[in-house]
Amino acid sequence: MILSPVTLTGRHVRLEPISEAHFDALARHGADLDVWRWMPSLRPDPRESVRVWCDTVMPMQARGEMAAFAIIDLARGEAVGGTTLFDYSEAHKRVEIGYTWLAKPAWRTPINTECKYLLLRHAFEVLGLNRVQLKTDARNERSQAAIARLGAVREGLLRAHMVMPDGWVRDSVMFSIVAAEWPGVKAGLAAKMAR
Repeated sequence: MILSPVTLTGRHVRLEPISEAHFDALARHGADLDVWRWMPSLRPDPRESVRVWCDTVMPMQARGEMAAFAIIDLARGEAVGGTTLFDYSEAHKRVEIGYTWLAKPAWRTPINTECKYLLLRHAFEVLGLNRVQLKTDARNERSQAAIARLGAVREGLLRAHMVMPDGWVRDSVMFSIVAAEWPGVKAGLAAKMAR
């Protein structure tokens, strides 16, 4: 099975399959270097970071290797970031949420919480998976805190995991949520979104 494009809609956000039509809005909202600081697609020009991100995820989506989404802020009616489901294993019933970025004004808003809620619900309730994992640069404390707030369990450190564009050898922190934890995580996310 490949990861098929799907649209997921909530109250604040719609996740729709990424396309070139999203690029202008993404380039506008991704124009802050802070957004890309810990990302492998970091380039000196943030607009180029958006282009590298799109040029990475769109071919993978076309090959069925990932489901890549534009994160649509329903209040604005435009794309304010992107995310993916990737590293899917049908045999082992797992997937990873990653390649995620959001415009700085969307940080710590219902957009990110609902985005993760929609992806997790799809993974556990539609795809019937046992595990969803997330990882981040060990230096990115903001991202680690956000992942922990979802209810994910920190599993450990992947040492010398990636070489970043500036040559830095990145350690990555791995988190996961497993199917048995999903009801509690789902309730926690629903309570956060109700505030």
